[in-house]
Amino acid sequence: MAGTGWNDPRPMSPHLQIWRWHVTMATSILQRVSGGANYAGAIIAVAWLVALASGPQAYAAFSDLLFGPLGKLVLFGLCLSYSFHLFGGIRYLFWDAGKGFAPGIAKTMSWAILAAGLLVGVGVFALAHAV
Repeated sequence: MAGTGWNDPRPMSPHLQIWRWHVTMATSILQRVSGGANYAGAIIAVAWLVALASGPQAYAAFSDLLFGPLGKLVLFGLCLSYSFHLFGGIRYLFWDAGKGFAPGIAKTMSWAILAAGLLVGVGVFALAHAV
């Protein structure tokens, strides 16, 4: 029996050894992770507005950072995060209505969310940088 402390004889929960990952679990976790990443995107948007209000020099410095290689990588990640979170939220609306809980439907919806989030995120980023 594996204890949780140095002197605790209680066994560890068996789900850690027998539970298998599946796509619905992964998308549920990614929904929460993307929600956290979206907060970072909101902070970046506020920083952009502050730089804009601070004058041309501050805005130019912020733009150089945001549209540099690292900034573009962050913006790409945010496009993926927002698009995935959008489609995941739509799935949760279906679930709130009591629809889509059958294992086959839930699995199909999860794969569709991953595909749609990826396609829309890449598409939005490509469109934004084509202009």
